Amino acid sequence: MTLDDLRGRARVIIDPLAVLLEGLGITPNQLTMLSLVFSALAALFYYISPSREVMLYCAAMMLLLCAVSDVADGALARQTGRADARGDFLDHVIDRYADMLILIGIIFAGYVPYQIGILAVVGVMLTSYIGTEAQALRLGRYYGGMMGRADRLTTIFLATLANALYHGEIEGLPILGWVIVMTMLSSHITALQRFNHIWKSLK
Repeated sequence: MTLDDLRGRARVIIDPLAVLLEGLGITPNQLTMLSLVFSALAALFYYISPSREVMLYCAAMMLLLCAVSDVADGALARQTGRADARGDFLDHVIDRYADMLILIGIIFAGYVPYQIGILAVVGVMLTSYIGTEAQALRLGRYYGGMMGRADRLTTIFLATLANALYHGEIEGLPILGWVIVMTMLSSHITALQRFNHIWKSLK
C-alpha cells in the first residue's frame, strides 16, 4: 500500500479545507496553478540552500503547500461541481512540471550527482506516464507500485527537514542526496511494477 491508496481517508481533512477555499472564492484551477508556484519556489529555495541552509526549511514549507494544493484542488472541484476533463488534464500537466521543478532544484543545488538526478527524473516521469496510460486505455488511473507521488513528496519533505538539521554527509552524500538515489531506484521499480500490472490487465 502506498500513500496514494489513502486518498479516500484523507478526505476527512481535505473536504473541510475545500469548503473553506470555496468560501474564499478560489477555483480548482487556481489552486492547481498555486501548486506550480509552490513547487517553483521550493526549487528556488533548494537551489540557494547550500549557501543559506535555513532555506531548506523554506523549501520544506513550499513542498508541503504544493502537496496540500495538489490534493485539495480535486476536493474543491467536487465541492463546487467543477470536476471536468479540462481540470483533470491541467492537474496532470501541472503535477509533472511540479515534480520536475522540485527534483531539478535539488539536483542543481548539488545534493546529488547530476547523472543520478537525471535517472531519477526519467524514472519519476515514466512512473507517472504509465499510471495515466492505464487511464487512457480505459483501465482506470493506476497508483500502485513501490512508491507513488504522495510517498515521494513525503519522503523528500522529511529528508529536507533532516538535511536542515544535519548538514553532514553519509558515505559521500547528504541525506537529501541519498533520498534522490532512493527515488531513482524506487521510481524505476515502480514503473516496471505498473507496466507489469497494466500488461496483464490488457489480456
